[in-house]
Amino acid sequence: MENISYLELFKESFTLLILLVCSLLSFTFAFERWWFFRKARQEKVDEFLSKISGMLKEGKMDKAAEFTAKIDSPLSRLFHYALAHREMSRRDLEELLATKRQEERLGLERNLGVLGTMGNIAPFIGLFGTVVGIIKAFRDLALSGTGGPTVVAKGIAEALVATAGGLAVAIPAVIIYNYFMRKTKVISSELEIFSARLVIMLENK
Repeated sequence: MENISYLELFKESFTLLILLVCSLLSFTFAFERWWFFRKARQEKVDEFLSKISGMLKEGKMDKAAEFTAKIDSPLSRLFHYALAHREMSRRDLEELLATKRQEERLGLERNLGVLGTMGNIAPFIGLFGTVVGIIKAFRDLALSGTGGPTVVAKGIAEALVATAGGLAVAIPAVIIYNYFMRKTKVISSELEIFSARLVIMLENK
């Protein structure tokens, strides 16, 4: 039986090339989101809140605004936004902060749709490759006029590799997508909790 060159098989199968592109997209956006969330949680929340609370108690509003402006994170941007509009009424400030939280959530969810899409479509692309491989196997069998494993080996190999490729792309993409969605929910909840506390602290100044 002739040995199958999987590299040659990869070159000849357009479905495997599509899966390679999907894999590269998943890796690229996963790394981009990892870097984004790493920056989003660069400050220690307890220390950050303690410093802000101390500045507000001392009436150092400008210093607090300057401090929050230096940190590039959703929580810091939310606090800086609140301090910049602290003269507004409580109701207006709460509504304004709600829009700011939504803006930050959109930033957190950016590009996650790509990971979700890769996780959903990769198995179907692999399944399509499987069907194409089976069709090739039967076509080769029909053209040869004789049976035997050698005739259908290449088509069957392409079918199985396509199935494995689809799963290999989809499983990590889904895991990474769920991981970052969980982090998005946690950060969004923190923004809602801490913005409510900040409004109360500002109202008491």
